Amino acid sequence: MPNRSADELFLLIKTLEKGEKRNFKLYVGRNAATDDLKIITLFDAIDKADVYDEECVLKRNPAIQKQQLSNLKAHLYKQILASLRLIRNEQSVDMQLHEQLDYARMLYNKGLYHQSLKMLQKTKDLAKQYHQMTFWLQALFFEKKIETLHITRSFEDRAELLTQEVEDLNERLTMVGKLSSLALQLYGWYIKNGHIRDEKDEVAIRQFFLERMPEKAGEHPGFYEKLYFFQSHAWFGFILQDFLTYYKNCQRWIDLFEKEPQMMKVEPQHFIKGMHNLLNAHFMLRNDRKFGQDIKRFEDFCASKEGQASINTRVQGFVYLYLAKINMHFLDGSFSEGLNLVPAIEEKLVEFEMQLDRHRTFIFYYKFACLYFGCGDYDNTIIYLNKIIHWKADLRTDLQCYARLLHMIAHYELGNDAILESQVRSVYRFMSKMKNLSVVENEIFTFLRSAFALNKAALKQGFLALFEKLKPLEGHPMESRSFMYLDILSWLESKIKNVPVQEVISSHFRIRAASLTNS
Repeated sequence: MPNRSADELFLLIKTLEKGEKRNFKLYVGRNAATDDLKIITLFDAIDKADVYDEECVLKRNPAIQKQQLSNLKAHLYKQILASLRLIRNEQSVDMQLHEQLDYARMLYNKGLYHQSLKMLQKTKDLAKQYHQMTFWLQALFFEKKIETLHITRSFEDRAELLTQEVEDLNERLTMVGKLSSLALQLYGWYIKNGHIRDEKDEVAIRQFFLERMPEKAGEHPGFYEKLYFFQSHAWFGFILQDFLTYYKNCQRWIDLFEKEPQMMKVEPQHFIKGMHNLLNAHFMLRNDRKFGQDIKRFEDFCASKEGQASINTRVQGFVYLYLAKINMHFLDGSFSEGLNLVPAIEEKLVEFEMQLDRHRTFIFYYKFACLYFGCGDYDNTIIYLNKIIHWKADLRTDLQCYARLLHMIAHYELGNDAILESQVRSVYRFMSKMKNLSVVENEIFTFLRSAFALNKAALKQGFLALFEKLKPLEGHPMESRSFMYLDILSWLESKIKNVPVQEVISSHFRIRAASLTNS
């Protein structure tokens, strides 16, 4: 069976843009040997295919023999990468640095030691400007080699200065390595587990964080040291649901790029990720005004040269910008308006299928379900939740749990009493198995079990009683994640007042806006 994602060459060709395809053919055409003509034929055959099917490629292109195919594919893969290296050369700082190091080696091999040293100094200056310490260190090692093997008489105390520079850089790289590892481990913990579920989780994550945070980490002045220091604290606050700590460190993360805007060219993905987390923090803290200001700023970046520089930045920009746009509709209660985003997002999910992981797709489906739920369209709510529930994966167990909980409530709204009792038992078992049951969820399950036997008047009193039980838990550290994934209080208020959920949230938004205006 042909597999869309099984062949690396197929995936590479499918990510190429029109200009890149044209550049590849011009590049290969410069030295058009027989093998080069065959790889162009193979390139065109794969480019036209919707899925990679080797038998079909050979059948439609008899000039390509089966025994040649493996070697031709390897040659084609290398040639595509070589052509991409040329077309991206001026846009990539690290490629420029690679190139300058290559030039320095060429000059050295010609015996032009002083010219080589000048090129290495140029490399170091560029590396310093963009905080590229590994390239800086490579240039230093090459300088040491030249000074050790040849008499250059560059300047006095050269050996001591080079030695000190290497030691300083090694110390910085060690700190960056420790902090980047900590940031990655914390992010990995969140991807696997979500937010803390109980006191045991809290103790474990605090101990993990404190044991791995290097001493004097916050005192280092370098860009990357600060970046990973703020990232680590941001993930730590987010996992703990300490959203003020999360917000402060996300803001510091973005402020780094404000102070050194040239780094957006080198690290656009880190800027995009930082903007996503800052917008997420605004959403969690209901910072409506700042959310609106920063989403406009993010949208401008996504449309800029840096934001459009590669397929990678475009995909990341799309994901985080549209998640923020949906959250904006959650903030102001405009769920019906938010549904207008769904078709455009679904088109992009198909377009970027090869670049997107399941985790991102999961989140979009859950957001869609919440939009439909807020509008009272429970059938479409269930359709999107089923995509999550029936998609077997071991990521985001918390999202799997809340998808099932919202799925159960949607069936309750539809009056599907025949299946609801079994749904309650099934979801309860699933969440218990995942160790995901909080006080909030237990109260919801208890209520739904008893709701079947209640008349209309008693049911309204039941909603009111549940609301009064849950409202005090809204700010509790161990319970707040329940309100993040599922705005249960707004749903209960809508049942008590007999109005749509989006009307309740919209009313809260207007009250917050009026309070800011008056303050």
